[in-house]
Amino acid sequence: MARLTAQQRRGLKSSVFAGPNRSYPIPDKSHARSALSLIRHAPKSAQPKIKARAYAMLGHKPGNGLRRT
Repeated sequence: MARLTAQQRRGLKSSVFAGPNRSYPIPDKSHARSALSLIRHAPKSAQPKIKARAYAMLGHKPGNGLRRT
């Protein structure tokens, strides 16, 4: 996963972020995988949105064999 600099993060559209307060940026597939691996640290209320955004970025539909976290 390429690390985002503060300037790059500020330049991302708000729609790229899946968590509250512009947390969990998911601009590419590697960030989607990272978000799924770190989802246990997210607030319970934000987890469904993070999962949905990450799965969409990965091109998977829920229930097609991916392990759910």
